[in-house]
Amino acid sequence: MRSDYLFTSNRLGFRNWSEEDIPPFAEMNRDPEVMAFFPETLSTEASIALIDRFKKHFDRYGFTYFAVDRLDSSSFVGFIGLQYQEYAAPFNPSVDIGWRLTRSAWGNGYATEGAKECLHYAFDNLKLKIVTSVCPKVNLKSEAVMRKIGMIKKGYFNHPNLSDHAKLETCVWYQAHNPNN
Repeated sequence: MRSDYLFTSNRLGFRNWSEEDIPPFAEMNRDPEVMAFFPETLSTEASIALIDRFKKHFDRYGFTYFAVDRLDSSSFVGFIGLQYQEYAAPFNPSVDIGWRLTRSAWGNGYATEGAKECLHYAFDNLKLKIVTSVCPKVNLKSEAVMRKIGMIKKGYFNHPNLSDHAKLETCVWYQAHNPNN
């Protein structure tokens, strides 16, 4: 097992990003099925820039959308984690929990397992009071994960960064409150 995991779940390891993540992350972001609920697929350059943003976020806040590996193989499966958000929305500023997994990782319960572990990390280690999650209304699988991890549906809003994408603009948002507060 790698030594750089910040924390683990039963099957997944969560860590900061490294150069070795560029090829599998870029491949994942070029997959039209993985990116079906985003405005477009991403180029390798855009994926590198996103990793750089995640690393800077980690340096600033101590958390990010973490690179995630399977523990049994150390193979990269995508990201699951936490990111500070400030775009115009009724719940911002907030800390968002989000995920994006390689297609080969789908159907194994990794998103639910990883998101649950990230919520525990957010509440137990980071001592956050509230965590929010957002997805386009049409992304029923992500919304199902939000429900499975115990988040509560709060409503709908038009995402200001998706106003040019009618299919994606209307988003649903959920929240979870720290049970220790």
